[in-house]
Amino acid sequence: MSLKINLDWKQVLKWGAIILFGILFIIFFIRVAVFENNYYREKEGSERAEAAVVDSEQLDETKPTETELQEYIVAKDQPRFLSIDKLGIKNSRIIAVGVKVSGALGTPNNIFDVGWYQASGKPGEGRVIVIDGHNGGPNVQGVFKNLPALAKGDVIKIERGDGTIFKYEVVENVTKSLDEADEYMSIAFRSPESGKEALTLISCTGDWSKLRNTYLSRQFTRAVLV
Repeated sequence: MSLKINLDWKQVLKWGAIILFGILFIIFFIRVAVFENNYYREKEGSERAEAAVVDSEQLDETKPTETELQEYIVAKDQPRFLSIDKLGIKNSRIIAVGVKVSGALGTPNNIFDVGWYQASGKPGEGRVIVIDGHNGGPNVQGVFKNLPALAKGDVIKIERGDGTIFKYEVVENVTKSLDEADEYMSIAFRSPESGKEALTLISCTGDWSKLRNTYLSRQFTRAVLV
């Protein structure tokens, strides 16, 4: 009889632990969901480091052909192509983008293109040029997948619409969490060397979050005109 009672108590403790774990998991999930909702509601209307939510299913993963590149034309004073020899990037089309309703910078539909924020500078204008690009799509790596590999002294080239090529030398390449990235944007829009024309590249990086449907970090590469 005593053996039967001991076995029953073991079952009670076992199921009690399972139920308790389930309750704690639900509470944790609810708290994370509430935090996420409040976080993005607070950020609505502010300028953010890129799209907070990535609709990867609508991204175009088709690499532009040489003909399409040759036929891509922009105004003479606007950026046309971006190249980074170290990363194997050659003549990535630079697409003019604005700011989304959410406050995030717009991004190109094609993962091989980069986005030039129209309110930022133009090559040769003496201001800071801000360009963003995709880490990747559902099946293919994006143009800025390896952006974290750039180091101080590496060269980034921008070809303007009139064919003039401008070279920018990397002076800083940092990774920021989502929270830090929003605050870092004010720095990204300033030249790392006072009085010099500069270029800032921005992309997603780090671990993927299913809950937030985005990467948990942003990469900021800052360079100055040489």
